[in-house]
Amino acid sequence: MARLKRITGKSDVPAAHHAIVDAIIESRGAVQGPFTMFLHCPPLAERVMRLGAYVRFEGRLDKRVRVLAAMTVAREFDAVYVWGAQTGQARKQGVPEATITAIHEKHSRGIPVDDAQIVDFTRDLVRRHRVGAASASALQQRLGDEQFIELTGTIGYYSMLAMTVNACELEASPGADVL
Repeated sequence: MARLKRITGKSDVPAAHHAIVDAIIESRGAVQGPFTMFLHCPPLAERVMRLGAYVRFEGRLDKRVRVLAAMTVAREFDAVYVWGAQTGQARKQGVPEATITAIHEKHSRGIPVDDAQIVDFTRDLVRRHRVGAASASALQQRLGDEQFIELTGTIGYYSMLAMTVNACELEASPGADVL
């Protein structure tokens, strides 16, 4: 059970913040997941929503790359809500079950080379807070500077979501994969 009350609509926040709730609903279809927690601080929720809109819907980063990074972050932080949401998205992007299993088991064996490059980069950044020169150079060549930074920002965004759902003990959605 979540540590904080889930905020799911305008009736749960002061009237001054109703527009933020409306914007979240317009952007995502409903107030759900981490936003049920972020809305305890509506100004932060609004800014996270904007960043998430860019990362998830507006950026140029390939969706498969994004979901591999997000899923890896979720696993590294043991963030059950984020893991459950991202494994569903990974399947929609055609990520093989063997890759999902490898990320879950925290190894890279059997992951296609291009996918492993993203997973290993993400793990290094989360675990060691740095990436090696060869790894960074290879990704810069593959993605270009703009998408290299977009990938790094994506890892940061999903790290923030993971920390929030963990601090609030937000469980996975019903029917979602669990860690």
